[in-house]
Order: sequence, then structure tokens, then C-alpha cells
Amino acid sequence: MSARSEPGELDIAGRVVELVARLAGAGAQAEVVVTRADLALTRFANSAIHQNVAESAVEVRLRVHADGRTAGGGGSAVTADGLRALVERVLAAARHTRPDPAWPGLTPPVPAPTSTGWDAATAYAGPDERAIMVRAFVDAAGGLETAGYCRTAFREAAFANSAGHAAQGRTAEAAMDGIARAGGADGTARHCVDRLADLDGAGLGQRAAAKARAAVDPVELAPGRYPVVLEPAAVADLLQNLSWYGFNGKRYVERQSFAEPGLAQLDPAVTLVDDPLGAAGLPFDLEGTPTRALTLVDAGTTTAVAHDRRSAAGVGAESTGHASVDSPTFGPIPRNLRLVPAGTAGAAGTAGATGAGPAGATGPTGMSGPTATGAGRAALAGAVADPDTAALVSRVQRGLLVSDLWYTRVLDPKSLVITGLTRNGLWLVEEGQVTRAVRDLRFTESYPRALAPGAVLEVGRRAVRQPDRTDGVWWEAPSLRLASWNFTGGASG
Repeated sequence: MSARSEPGELDIAGRVVELVARLAGAGAQAEVVVTRADLALTRFANSAIHQNVAESAVEVRLRVHADGRTAGGGGSAVTADGLRALVERVLAAARHTRPDPAWPGLTPPVPAPTSTGWDAATAYAGPDERAIMVRAFVDAAGGLETAGYCRTAFREAAFANSAGHAAQGRTAEAAMDGIARAGGADGTARHCVDRLADLDGAGLGQRAAAKARAAVDPVELAPGRYPVVLEPAAVADLLQNLSWYGFNGKRYVERQSFAEPGLAQLDPAVTLVDDPLGAAGLPFDLEGTPTRALTLVDAGTTTAVAHDRRSAAGVGAESTGHASVDSPTFGPIPRNLRLVPAGTAGAAGTAGATGAGPAGATGPTGMSGPTATGAGRAALAGAVADPDTAALVSRVQRGLLVSDLWYTRVLDPKSLVITGLTRNGLWLVEEGQVTRAVRDLRFTESYPRALAPGAVLEVGRRAVRQPDRTDGVWWEAPSLRLASWNFTGGASG
């Protein structure tokens, strides 16, 4: 991809608004978002690049409220005929939908923040630049089999509505997710950044390889409750599910969320902030509401949930700027959630905590195999190559180090009980040292309970941004030391 001349997204959005007024009359209300998106991906497997893919697309999304009815639709044609066809299609759909008495109205004209600095070198990066990152990852893995991807993404968007509100912005990001394999054991490393130049392909490859080597020859471990250290990749799963089901404004309105603003629901060490503009995000949402940093949990006390205009109207609140394509059906969710590290303003870390945790927590039992010695100990050191995680592990008397969680599914949305599996490395910790790799375990745990008052023994000091499958979405957190995590069986059941 190469740099383009200045696009006309705002002009296109304005033309669509005018078309709606001309075809449906002045009483029709319309809102339009025009987005140009470039996404490029370099994939590698068997330690070699096997695919480069890139797509560049424009999307026009229109929502109309006319004669008390609401409908929406989208298209990619920006010609005069294409835009007219889109407007006619959406107006026809509106005539056949049910009345919408809960229509919250349009976002009024309001100043929107400008986009924070975005990196042109990332926005227009080509396969050669991504290949450099892949080569560094593969070389740093030291001969282990590797696979993964490096991606770059660039979006620029504009908004306009019938109320006279308009906004525009742009954003870029880069991400890498790689895996290394040793003796049937896998290790991974991931990172999401605003600038491609800030990705450390060699560092990620070295970390993934060290994890893989440390995970060979795992032993069996009996189910039970164990103190744990969750690495950032595992904490990212907590943040994702808390966002989808806990801080989702639609679920909150429907009383399907655990969130109760004003109550101290989580440990004082936990502060959660959704911060799209803290990472070159777009300065407005799909309804044109300006985006901003939103504190959802402040030192353990729930303070807010994410709203679009419809869910906000349902509780007499204001939109927090979280409208998206999915928010009318699934609900508005935070998409750039950050767990504030210990020592950062607003956090209440407990770095010196050494308590055994709540009643019912147990130490590891039922293990087979001797403690590793010699070369085995050297390999196991790679399980905690990150100094921040190592500091938390050093204060665990008996417990488990968890690299990653996956295949997580919700059993009870209200209490947010989740079941899932560990992967990419699970280790036994004794007297502050990793002593053995452990076979993957299934867990069943309420995420709010795991983070409840008294349950968070320590918050790490270095947050790592984890990429989501969707560009523009990320989860940022340090490692966590928790008093108890409920493991309910082996990986097979």
C-alpha cells in the first residue's frame, strides 16, 4: 500500500444525509459513517512466510428514522448511483419495520476530539516491513518450529447526521502473534502497538521459544482451587469477558450484568479504564458521540458501564461513546480496556501481600514425576522470563503460573461464571520457583469472584497490550497474582 491523496469521507457522508432529506423529506433523521480501512497480514508457518494478504475497502453505513420507524444498512459503492441505491434500500426497509418508540434521537452538534498521533509508516507499511518482523521472530526462536502473523491496519472515518453534527478521524496499529513449538509443547508471545517500529519481533520470538522449552514433559495435576499468577495474555481473557458481559450497557439495562455502579465489587487493587484515545483510536463512535477515557472500576468500586444512545436512554444516562455495528443487538462494550498497573495513579496495588487467600484455596496435590534438576531447571527459567511476572511468582508459596486461557464460554452471564482451558504453558510454583510444567487444565470460575475484594494479592507493574482478533480492539494488563482459581478437570473434561 502507498500513501493516498486526502480522501473525501466527510463529503460522502454529507451527500448521503442530503439524499435522505431529498427522498424522505425534512422530517427524516439520518446518521452516516463512512470508513476507509486498509488491513494487511503477513502469515508464517513452518518458520517461513507462506501468505501475504491485504484488503482496502470503503464502507458507508446509514441509519434512518422516518415516520417513527428505524432501519439501517451499508454498502461499498460511493458513486452517485450507489449512494442513491443505499438510501432507497434503507428507506424501504424503514417503511416495513415495526414502530420504534425507544428511538433515542440523533447526536446533537458537539465538539469531537481530534485523532491522537497516528503513524504514517505503520498505516502504509508493506510486506517487506512486516517480513523483517517475522524474520526476527523466527531467528530468535533458535531453530524451533514457528508460526503466526504480523499485521498492520489503518482506518479513517467520517460522520455526519441530519442534526448538523460532523466528525472525522484516523487511526493506525500494528500487531504480532507468534508461536514456537518444542517437543509437542507450545509457547506464544503477542503484542499490539501504535507503531510498527515498536514491535520487537526478536523479543517476541525469544519469549515464545523460552516458553515452549519450559513447557515440555508436563506432569498431571489434580483439580482443585489453587493460588495463581496470570500472565497478561490470560488476564486479557478476563478483560474481554468482563467487557462483553459485565460492562455492556444493554445487558446492564436488561439486568443481565453483574455490574452495580457505586458498589465495591472488585479488589481495591483493580482499576479498569476503557481508553480508545490512549492508543490512536477514532475520536467518535458509530452514532457520532465523542469517545473518551471511561473509568469503569476505580480502586475496586464499579463506577460506570458502556452505553450507546439507546441503552443510555433506558436508564436515564448519557452515551459514553460505545455505539458500534453490534451494539443494537449484542450491546455496547468497551473495546480498549486497560487494567491499570500497580503504582499507577488510581491503582491500589498490594505488592507486599503474601496471604494464603480465602478459605477453600488449596495447594497443588496429586502430581507425578520428580522435581526438575540441572538442564531442566534452566529450561524452566524461561517460563518466567519477564521480570514483572517473575516478581509475582517469587511471592507464591504453592500455586500455578498460567500463560494463557482459551476456548472460554459463559455458563452464567449474570455472575459471569466462565469455563475454559489453559494453554501455551502451565507451571507448578513452589516456594517462589517454577518447579514443573503441568498438563493443561479445565477451569470453571466466576471472573468477578476471582477479582473480588481480598482476592487480588498483587498487580504487576508493567502492562502489555494484547491484540484482539479484530483490529482496533485490544486488552492491556499486567500480570496478576490471585488468591484462588478453580480448576475443575483435565483438558479432556
